[in-house]
Formats: sequence, C-alpha cells, structure tokens
Amino acid sequence: MYKDILVSVDLDHDESWKKTIPVAIKEAEIFGARLHILTVVPTVGMSMVGQFFPKGYEKKVLDIYNQRLHDFVSAHIPATLKVQHIIGQGTIYEVILQMAKKTRCDLIIIGAHRPELKDYLLGPNAARVVRHADCSVMVVRD
Repeated sequence: MYKDILVSVDLDHDESWKKTIPVAIKEAEIFGARLHILTVVPTVGMSMVGQFFPKGYEKKVLDIYNQRLHDFVSAHIPATLKVQHIIGQGTIYEVILQMAKKTRCDLIIIGAHRPELKDYLLGPNAARVVRHADCSVMVVRD
C-alpha cells in the first residue's frame, strides 16, 4: 500500500523519534517501502542576523547534521531497508510538507507530544502537517 514513507526526527531530542522510528520501520517492512528519514536544521534567518556568523557556517552545520543523520540511521534503522537521508532547512512543518511532495511520499509518520495551551492557539508542527499534507499522515503520540 505504501511505497515511500517520510519520517521526521529531531536528532537533538530522543523523544521525537523513540516511538516513531519503530512504527516507521514496521510499516516499511510490511509494505516493502523506502524510508525517507528527515531532520530539519533551523535557518540562520534574516541576512542581517546571518552576517554575525562566520563565513561558511551554514554549510558546516549542514555537513555536521548530515553526518549525524547517517550515524543515526546506521544505529537505528535495519540495513535491509531502503533509506534516503534528507537534511532540510527552515520551518519544521513547511520542510516536512515540501519534502513529502519532493519525494512523492504516500505516508508521513510524525511524532507528537501532548499539546499545551499555546499549541491550541498556534498549532504544533504535527497538526499543521496533518492539515496541509497531500498524503496520509500517521501521528504517533509520545
């Protein structure tokens, strides 16, 4: 049923993937799907702010996250699965939606925490992905 599954992980917070990765692995094994493992790196922001960072800072950060993502996949994803490593940059929910379209995923698996009051007013990343995704979305509660 699913050929391409996108799963987003925050490499700095184990809670973001502790429950979602096992679910993604199981779904990929059941359907013989490819896993697209995505981590999102925040942008430096406005050029006015960017001027305070050393030249080449952004590339260096992306290279570090790329290595961290490869190490993560090696440690947590079975070698028998087809995997694409993706480093996104920007707002989390926007990058997830862009990468889902770009990779033509038919399922997004995303973790969600219990909402706080501010989340009801602003909407957490998972809720925004669910509302705007062109494909099925599986939300795994932590």
